[in-house]
Amino acid sequence: MATLLQHHQTVLLLQGPMGFFFYRFACWLRAQGMRVLKVNFNGGDSLFYRDRDAFNYRGRMEDFPQWLGQLLHEQQVDAMVCFGDCRAYHRHAAAVAKKKGKGFFAFEEGYLRPDYITLEEGGVNAHSPLRQDTLAQLAVQSASEPDKPRSTGNSFWKMALSAMAYYAAASLARPWFPHYRHHRDFSVLREGLVWIRSGYRKRLYRWHDRHQQAFIVEKLDQRYFLQVLQVHNDSQVHHHSDFEDVTHFIRHVMDSFARHAASDIHLVIKHHPLDRGYHHYGKLIRSIAASKGISGRVHYLHDVHLPTLLKHACGLVTINSTVGMQALYHGKPCIVLGRALYDLPGLTHQNGLQHFWRNPESVNRELYLRFRASLIENTQLNGAFYGKSHWMATSMSQLRRLKAGITLQVREREPLSVPAVKRHGEKASTY
Repeated sequence: MATLLQHHQTVLLLQGPMGFFFYRFACWLRAQGMRVLKVNFNGGDSLFYRDRDAFNYRGRMEDFPQWLGQLLHEQQVDAMVCFGDCRAYHRHAAAVAKKKGKGFFAFEEGYLRPDYITLEEGGVNAHSPLRQDTLAQLAVQSASEPDKPRSTGNSFWKMALSAMAYYAAASLARPWFPHYRHHRDFSVLREGLVWIRSGYRKRLYRWHDRHQQAFIVEKLDQRYFLQVLQVHNDSQVHHHSDFEDVTHFIRHVMDSFARHAASDIHLVIKHHPLDRGYHHYGKLIRSIAASKGISGRVHYLHDVHLPTLLKHACGLVTINSTVGMQALYHGKPCIVLGRALYDLPGLTHQNGLQHFWRNPESVNRELYLRFRASLIENTQLNGAFYGKSHWMATSMSQLRRLKAGITLQVREREPLSVPAVKRHGEKASTY
């Protein structure tokens, strides 16, 4: 997918993940001869991307499509790149790109984790173009095992510090971006407390849950279903499912489990690690379990080893989390209650939640291997937003070898004159 992006001459970066990833990405693009521009929407964006080719958008949300269209025209932009295609500004950008025939690429967390990130043209997750013709592609896709990715060393604390710095800068610069609308809570104090609380709870939960996990995998082996929760403000929940929120998802699954699961089967509910600083659903889960008469069969965990839980479970319930891909990897039946790229006949359960508890559909291993190979080839990059980006280093190495080969060929021929590069005009005005 990065190769497809290289076919464009001028690329406009929109909002990226908090931190320096988009700045490093821009340097990588420029090293390959591409012209790179950037739109900053708040002080946090400006803190991590202070390049001379950055434009500040200070206007209102409803005026952004017109402003963006003018910028694309004036700067002769071929393609746009963003992180998270469900953010309001990025949804507008996708519509503008479609209208004007421009390329639109989106980064996202990796479909296959760890050590991968996602980059797709047209959109990610349920917006992925692969979702339209996946089954047809898989009929001819090779099932060979791709090379194992290199470890990226992704860092929670690097992400946490980037987030705190981002929100602090955004708060201080708010007068310069008075109309900016963030996709999440935008209080620097609240976000700072959340990340501090998350770090504290990470250690506390890991110590607290270790005995409970040991009990579950030893005493309840193959006698429990695993329900994985997602971050409370996950765009996948709000845009690619019919659930109002994570609480709605918990109630729905626990009600179905109480009515349809066998009496000797348990339910293990796994909290999302990036939500530990925001929410705790323990009181809600205990209340529902008591009202349904299943208190002894429901277990709520936080910081435990997810692959181990999957290995000993008899199935996974998710809205559309990429944990579903991990379940398929382990050959565990999985049901998707939202809309996900991997929700396909032969991979996931297609016959409703009430039947899943007693007769979950098995995973077609060959189909999964074909699907995984297709994902890696078309959408996955060996890297991390807060760790090493091996795909950039690999591509740069290939580029250097290519340039060396071209230089050698040129030296063997007549000297060539190289025309000067004409600079583009001044930046488009900001509101």
